[in-house]
Parts: sequence; C-alpha cells; structure tokens
Amino acid sequence: MGQLTGIRVVDLTQFLPGPMMTLMMADQGAEVIKVEPAAGDPAREQAPFEAGQSVWFRNLNRGKKSVVLDLKSVEGKAALWALIDEADVLVEGFRPGVMARLGFDAATVRAKKPRLIYCSISAFGQQGALAHHPAHDMAVQALAGFLSVNDGPDGTPVVPGAASADMAAGLTALSAVLMALIGRERTGEGAAIDCAMFDSLLPWCAHTAGGAIAGGESPKSSSQRSLGGAAFYQVYETADSKHICLGGREMKFARNLLTAFGRADLIAHADRPAGEQDELISFLQTTFASRTRDKWVTWFADKDVAFAPVLDFREALEQPHVAERELWVEADGAHHLAPAIRFAGTAWQPREAPELGRG
Repeated sequence: MGQLTGIRVVDLTQFLPGPMMTLMMADQGAEVIKVEPAAGDPAREQAPFEAGQSVWFRNLNRGKKSVVLDLKSVEGKAALWALIDEADVLVEGFRPGVMARLGFDAATVRAKKPRLIYCSISAFGQQGALAHHPAHDMAVQALAGFLSVNDGPDGTPVVPGAASADMAAGLTALSAVLMALIGRERTGEGAAIDCAMFDSLLPWCAHTAGGAIAGGESPKSSSQRSLGGAAFYQVYETADSKHICLGGREMKFARNLLTAFGRADLIAHADRPAGEQDELISFLQTTFASRTRDKWVTWFADKDVAFAPVLDFREALEQPHVAERELWVEADGAHHLAPAIRFAGTAWQPREAPELGRG
C-alpha cells in the first residue's frame, strides 16, 4: 500500500515533465493509465536500452499501465471518456488548444465530472503571448533568463546539464495536483491546473537575480557569489585534468581551509564582494592544480570544508552513499533510480514499465 493507493490517473503526457510527475504518483501507489498513440511515447525509442526497454522510458514510466488510443477517432474518444469517468486526475501535455480541438478541454471535461482534477503542462501556459510558441527545456531556460548565467569563463552560455524547466514543471504539477486532491476532500470539487514550464522555473532565480527582480541590473556570473564570482563557490582543475569544487561560502570554511594551507593572510579576501576575489581564486587555482583529484579527496577527509570532487554519473552512482541509501537498484536485469520520496517503514521495489498497449 502506498500513500496514493486508490487514486486513478489518466496520463496523456510524453517525454519528460508529465511522465516524471505521474511516475512519482505511481511510485506511491496511484494507478496511472498511460494513454499513448499507436507509435507510443517517443521516449520508448531513446537509447540506451537495457533489458529490452529504453532506460529513459523505464525510469519514467515504471508501474504504469499503457493504453493505445486514437483520440481523433470516435472509438478512441469514447474510450478516453470511459477512462475519465473512473479517474481522479487527468494530466495532459499537448500544446494549448489541442485538447479543445479533440473535445477534451478542461471546461468540457470538468462540466461532466466536477470532481476531476485536470492538469495541463505546457511550455508557457494556456494563455499569453508565448502560449503557442514551440519550445523544449533549453528554449524555456533561455527565455526565463537562466541560460544567460549558465556560461563559461568567457561569458558564453552553454547547453545546460540538467533539464531544469522540465523538472520544475513536473514537481510544480505534482504539488498542484496533490493540493487539489486535499482541497477536494474539503469541498468535493476538483480543479483545473495550468502548469507552465516557464512559470515553474522562474522562481528558482530568487537567490541569484535579486537585482533584476527589484527592477535593476541582471546578474553576471563573474560578479555573483553563487554563479562563479566567489572563491569558495567555485570549480577548480586538478593535476590530472579532473576537477574539484568548493561549495560553501561561510567564512568558517575559508578560515579552516586557508589556515590548513598556511595562508591565513588570505582569509579576509574570502569576505570581499563577489568579483573582487581574484587573488584568492588565483591562489586556489594554483594550489589545486598541484595534486590529482583523488589525492585532494584524501587530503580533505579530515577538514571541515564544503568540498566535493566533480564526479561523472557512473562515479556518482557507484558511491557507497548511493548504495547505503538504495538509490540505484537492479531488478529483473534493469537498473532504476529510486524515488526521492520514500516513507519510513515502507519498502520500495521497482515495478515493470509497460509494453505499448499493455496494462
């Protein structure tokens, strides 16, 4: 039994934001019925593959059921109405207007079933100047300002390593649906949720873009404490062309590290404004370039400093910490990333991802 056992979800989403959101519900016991076109969710065809399925697809769709429907046909529409009649939640990720053309917009569906929680996930929302603009994650990050500070030393923006807009939308949509489920217990009414990737990501800049939020200057990475302008929130290359990072700007960490290096004279530099710590950054660059990454890991073992080696994903997954917390597990020949939400006293075991059209 999971926290969401008894909740039925009709999931019309593909790729990443919607499937990630409904995966978290399925992992907590919700019955998620994934409605797919005849060709299936495109994620099914994304390499690499393991145990006969895409690793991406398996890790976003385990525990769900798959139903193939042609939503443009009379039969497909009737089948979807039958699913909706038994559902608590409907999640869709089409461009704005598509569900209305199919006859399943929020107003029409909720008029027939007021208790339904209807969640739309899109790039820019159901209304507004950008509502119909095509976009995946990076374009949303670009328009929201985030790509401008995802830059290298020369200030050129680079492709981000995390699909932050996609994931922000999935988490926001999940939160909204769970709030609506709680509200329905009190009022008996469902809700219509307009979840935009852009809207979901924008609040994530509150700690870095304060000046712009207040109507002033936009942040520049080279002069922002959390974006590369501070010595103790910085990435450094090591002797073996790998990297380590310092990830805590508190002065106690500066005192601990610089005292250990015999450079207490530089402690005050760590308290200077971001963008004015070049002398300290230069010293640390030279120092960290003198040993390999693994030797620095050993050296830092007894130091109270917010330090970490920069690991690739395989190194990250093979850490003892991951094994201890059972975050990377193998079942039936396939590997899974465990859900971040796990309740004390409950065991989690990955379920199979559905083959196309199979419950």
